[in-house]
Amino acid sequence: MLHSYQYGLSCISILIAVILNTIGIAHAQSDIKIDGSSTVYPVTRKVVDKFLATHKPAISISVDISGSGAGFKKFCQGEIAIANASRPILKHEIRDCKNARIQYIEIPVAYDALTVAVHPDNHWSKSMTVKELKKLWEPAAQGKVMKWNQINPAWPDEPIKLFGSNRDSGTFDYFTEAIIGKAQSGRKDFVESGNDNLLVDGIAQHHNGLGFFGFAYYIENRNKVTALGIDNGNDKGAIFPSAETVENGSYQPLSRPIFIYINAKAAETREIKEFVEFYLKNALLLVKEAKLFPLPPRAYNTMLEHFSKKRVGTVFNGSPAVGLTIDDLIRLEGRLEFEHH
Repeated sequence: MLHSYQYGLSCISILIAVILNTIGIAHAQSDIKIDGSSTVYPVTRKVVDKFLATHKPAISISVDISGSGAGFKKFCQGEIAIANASRPILKHEIRDCKNARIQYIEIPVAYDALTVAVHPDNHWSKSMTVKELKKLWEPAAQGKVMKWNQINPAWPDEPIKLFGSNRDSGTFDYFTEAIIGKAQSGRKDFVESGNDNLLVDGIAQHHNGLGFFGFAYYIENRNKVTALGIDNGNDKGAIFPSAETVENGSYQPLSRPIFIYINAKAAETREIKEFVEFYLKNALLLVKEAKLFPLPPRAYNTMLEHFSKKRVGTVFNGSPAVGLTIDDLIRLEGRLEFEHH
């Protein structure tokens, strides 16, 4: 009798599954996998939470942090549908995606002010020049430039404790390109982490700490660390990261666009289409909530148009977007020419 009962339940379960599949309910659950940049994570996380709260039936969405480089690797292997990236896709990643026959849609979603921060008790270096930062972080500094007074004779004869994003991070790529002149080039004797909160805590615990990370992590921890002004030698003096200095283009060269990349084939599914459209329609508010800097409304309208037309490829041709202002980005994205893959 028990065997017959279990068999009957099994048949009923199969029948229900067939009926649900016929009316489309079985496909209501989906799994959207997102991975990549820790800088873009706070924005995408807010979008995901808002999207899931307003869409029924729920879609299963995972958002992980592995860094822009590792995220692109997974993306170009077809493991994830969307890559968060704090820099444009690079030439070797373009090649990897092309070899795997993966086309992608490039969508800038916000701007970040990469922030250089020190311990609050640091009263000697309220700002640094790009030349001073290069002297501190370039490969030749490894094991040699170890004290503050080696950067500036007026600063203390005390050791510097350095913290920075790890080498899978788009933040590391961008910082080294902008400050040293070559991505992935830099000293290796520093505390590196893919977790920006650990970098903040490290600086906060070391009187002589200095490090770099995305603006959102600085704003959330202003009581723990202090941002430095950056003097890029253009006679404007030291410029501090803020909404105003990012929007007017004066915080250079550490202002940068941040992106999501969508697998073009996956974008044909209803779930991805609805999610990305929701992302762009709500980005203006949610980017601000994530303590980053939104693009102008017209830019999001342009990105929606690009997404709906499935405009694949990249406008950056595998090069970093160093020194690009928001206005520059909008002009670049508005070009008719677009590299296809």
